[in-house]
Amino acid sequence: MKTIQIKNIKNEIIYEHTTENNTIKLTVEKAVDKKINLCEADLCRADLRGANLYRADLCRANLCGADLHRADLHRADLYKADLCRADLRGANLYRANLYRANLREANLYGADLYGANLREANLREANLREADLREADLYTLYKEKNIRL
Repeated sequence: MKTIQIKNIKNEIIYEHTTENNTIKLTVEKAVDKKINLCEADLCRADLRGANLYRADLCRANLCGADLHRADLHRADLYKADLCRADLRGANLYRANLYRANLREANLYGADLYGANLREANLREANLREADLREADLYTLYKEKNIRL
């Protein structure tokens, strides 16, 4: 049996899960299934490839450098989340709340951002090639010349 804890940025335990062959991906998915508030969770560099994080509450979470390739984050709350250098290639961010999120140097190649709230998001040097930005809220987007579309 393997126990994995999810801690917040203050190093307090938010959730823990024990099972055989446990992974951070499985632990986070279980927390989301149970509607655990993962605000301020420290998931820096976590391997969450293909994770089902539908409607996850990840506001102000540290996801810097996390691997979220093909993760399902549709309708997730990522308000003020730190996603700098995160791999979000092919991720489903349909109607996700990314208000004031830090997506600096994030790879969003082919991501579904349809209807996402990107107000005041930092997309400096982010890769948005082939991303679906239809109906995304880009009002007051912090947009620099180094965003790759």
